[in-house]
Amino acid sequence: SLFNETPIHLFLFSMVVVVYTLAMAGNTAMVFLIWADARLHTPMYFLLSQLSFLDIFFTSVTVPKMIAGFLFSWTSISFVGCGAQMFFFMFLGATECLLLALMAYDRYVAICNPLRYPSLMSHQTCLLLVAASWLGGSLNASIQTALTLQFPYCGSRKIAHFFCEVPSLLRLACADTTFYEQVLFVTGVVVLLVPIAFITMSYALILAAVLGMHSVEGRRKALATCSSHLTVVNLFYGPLVYTYMLPASYHSPGQDDVVSVFYTVLTPMLNPVIYSLRNKEVTGAMKNVIGKCGMGKT
Repeated sequence: SLFNETPIHLFLFSMVVVVYTLAMAGNTAMVFLIWADARLHTPMYFLLSQLSFLDIFFTSVTVPKMIAGFLFSWTSISFVGCGAQMFFFMFLGATECLLLALMAYDRYVAICNPLRYPSLMSHQTCLLLVAASWLGGSLNASIQTALTLQFPYCGSRKIAHFFCEVPSLLRLACADTTFYEQVLFVTGVVVLLVPIAFITMSYALILAAVLGMHSVEGRRKALATCSSHLTVVNLFYGPLVYTYMLPASYHSPGQDDVVSVFYTVLTPMLNPVIYSLRNKEVTGAMKNVIGKCGMGKT
């Protein structure tokens, strides 16, 4: 379990519950706003709604089990349950990695090729790109889950983590996992570093285009939108690179717990906050919905 009965841990547990509740409420509200407001029916907001949809399930794979474990001492999990948790965690995490790269491509086309934007980012193209990211995420999770579970676990069954994650399970394996850890590193390159390189290249081109804009308002709007996305990218990719790309000897189980809480609980809560606070269209849609709700009550 991540927490014990000490006052500081009770406070931290309460904070995790509050942050999880805010993450669920914020992302659900974001999906609803984008669905309800016709002005947000654009490729950028369609991708953002997918990000919020992913975050709802991504954080729910681990946090409810952690909360139940602390409140009712349900700290055990079956082998099948562990495999399922590991699969869905990697499936949704890898899908989000790919989706963030698609969002960078969307911003690149919108700012650097605005005349071709309607054809390059048509609704059908968006659906295909999102479907490809979901498919890529499921393929990555299927391979990694199958490879991790095929190892013999004949010693201790106590996971030094608050959920079933590949690095924490590999520590319990009764076999040499060196080759698989190399495979895991290669997978990390494909799922993490390739999208990061793509995002970096996209934003380098965007920055060059923005600096060349004559319109101050256009430059400000482009930078505001892109800075929101870059903040989300750094918050999500940074901890994942630390967990999956660095050798196990470089981080302890305690450090893994802290980093995992960051990207499983905190980042999903921050995503809708970052996008809504920096975006006039989202805040405008929010005011419209609140206004309609207020009129409905009178």
